[in-house]
Amino acid sequence: MRGLMMDEPLLVTSIIEHAARIHGTVEIVARTAEGGIHRTTYGEAHSRAKRLAKALATLGVRPGDRVGSLAWNTHHHFELFYGVSGTGAVLHTINPRLFEDQLAYIVDHAEDSWICLDAGTLAIAEKLAPRTPRVKGWIYMSVDPVPPRSSLDLLSYEALLAAEDDDYAWPSFDERQASVICYTSGTTGQPKGVVNTHRSTILSALVMSTADMIGGYRSGAREAVMPIAPMFHGNGWQMVYTAPLSGHALVLPGRNFEPDKLYELMAAERVTMAACVPTVWMTLVDHLDRNGLKLPSMRAALVAGTTPPRSLVEALEQRHGIEVAHCWGMTEALGVTKCSMPPGLAEAPFDTRIDQKLRQGRVAFGTRLRIVDDDGTVLPNDGVAFGHLQARGPLVTGAYLKQEASVVDGWLQTGDVAKLHRDGTVELVDRSKDVIKSGGEWISSAAIEGAAMGHPAVAQAAVIGVAHPRWQERPLLVVVRRSDSQVAAAELIEFLRPRMASWWLPADVAFVEALPMTATGKVHKVTLRRQFKDYVSVAA
Repeated sequence: MRGLMMDEPLLVTSIIEHAARIHGTVEIVARTAEGGIHRTTYGEAHSRAKRLAKALATLGVRPGDRVGSLAWNTHHHFELFYGVSGTGAVLHTINPRLFEDQLAYIVDHAEDSWICLDAGTLAIAEKLAPRTPRVKGWIYMSVDPVPPRSSLDLLSYEALLAAEDDDYAWPSFDERQASVICYTSGTTGQPKGVVNTHRSTILSALVMSTADMIGGYRSGAREAVMPIAPMFHGNGWQMVYTAPLSGHALVLPGRNFEPDKLYELMAAERVTMAACVPTVWMTLVDHLDRNGLKLPSMRAALVAGTTPPRSLVEALEQRHGIEVAHCWGMTEALGVTKCSMPPGLAEAPFDTRIDQKLRQGRVAFGTRLRIVDDDGTVLPNDGVAFGHLQARGPLVTGAYLKQEASVVDGWLQTGDVAKLHRDGTVELVDRSKDVIKSGGEWISSAAIEGAAMGHPAVAQAAVIGVAHPRWQERPLLVVVRRSDSQVAAAELIEFLRPRMASWWLPADVAFVEALPMTATGKVHKVTLRRQFKDYVSVAA
């Protein structure tokens, strides 16, 4: 027997339509690419998205065409997620931090027909244009006039919208059509395109809007959320969808992630929750502490991307009264874990709760996870065994654009090594390519890094495996000292000794001025290994 419920496709435009109807006066506050502050509402954003849809049609954009966005977290960029995808075209969010060769590759690989850019990415676009002949035109998103001396024949985004009205009905089509393309950072080869569908986007937004997804810290229109995570990273960690869906005020930091500018915007707009990688939170906390500042409105710090140092979690919670919500996802699988505490832990001692928050949250609805050994044997969820993490479900990619994903028997190979606990908690041990194999045993580089970051003299830390004549590999700790420190290697080794098994202790410590970083703000360990390729550990 078939059910008798109405059947309407799950399309992203349903989110902005809902926001305009129910939360139409809730604000979107954005720092523009030029540095000013712009205020609008969900109602106005919906109207502008419809005018954008008509403008794109006038330019000849058709369903299935790809439109690239080379932009930061602004109100213009927000409008693209609905004005482009809502027509049946596909938004390709381009990471401007990628190398020029990678940018040229993904624009061509995605077959972008038009690219929208802003003042912060104009110089990048001008270098990119000669290498991307497939692109028909470039659209400049700014309230200011088009720069007259640009080498590009730019169209004005505002002029395009001004030429249209909002008398437009969003089309209906198959919910399995593509909505957004986002490429991986390409640390081990060319970036790979992940193609989200309208269906997966809506399901992910619904999952990430559930009460316990972000620890239960949200309460509708009383919230003001700030995605510091760029919109080209998992759609600003899906906040371009969850904020209008839930009626949160949306505060967008533009392209300036300096701690003083972030604090200024957070304080002025009374931001209640912000989302970014640990390194950004660390610089913000340092700014707060050095200047005696507080963020009384901030209740939750959403952290993902890499495991935060324990010292950061303690600083946010103890000194600033901000709850840390630590979760995990990836370009290939958005909204995999939720941040709420397992039953019974909410009232546990502080150190026990911090231990839990250093893990990556609990598996959320819509995704299944398992771990396997090198032979593919499924391992138990006992919090002890660790193996290669695999994922499956309607929020997980089944293939990359124009190539297959690493899917075996219906399970995506995430590239992570993890433990799974009985209560559904995920605990990442390392990236598969970063785990150190010493004497037939696995050593977690991430665990050593986290412990090293607890030393007050350490600003940044990374661990790589270096050759050893007996054990094959031993861990090398690479450290950036804080500016006022001259901490020695021996002191750091002694600091780590009570914090891990003796055979995990680094063979040596190397001090550097800076660590190489990827386009997603993580340590580029391929470059680091190349830098230390001739280093041979002789420690026992």
